Amino acid sequence: MNWSSIIAIYFLFWILSAFLVLPFGVKTHDELGIPKVAGQADSAPGNFRPGRVIYRTTIVASLLFGLFYANYVNGWIDRHSFDFLLQKGSNSALNLRSRSIACASAT
Repeated sequence: MNWSSIIAIYFLFWILSAFLVLPFGVKTHDELGIPKVAGQADSAPGNFRPGRVIYRTTIVASLLFGLFYANYVNGWIDRHSFDFLLQKGSNSALNLRSRSIACASAT
């Protein structure tokens, strides 16, 4: 795997992890007993700490990317692991589409 691919995939894992981590540990002004600013939403966070979010996101992204890269190197799960979804005779969308194409080309 190229370094550019590693960086790009890690970046995608980091962004995904940021959205996963963002809601944890945040409390509203009502929960903290802090007065609200005029016009502020009731759900606005009162204790948002971006440094903590970045730290947690980096930890989660590193763990997820480590699992991804270990799978890439060792081949634990590959595309053949999902062949049961495309068994012949099943009514999957792919088989129904290929049947309709075959019927259209026969006429």
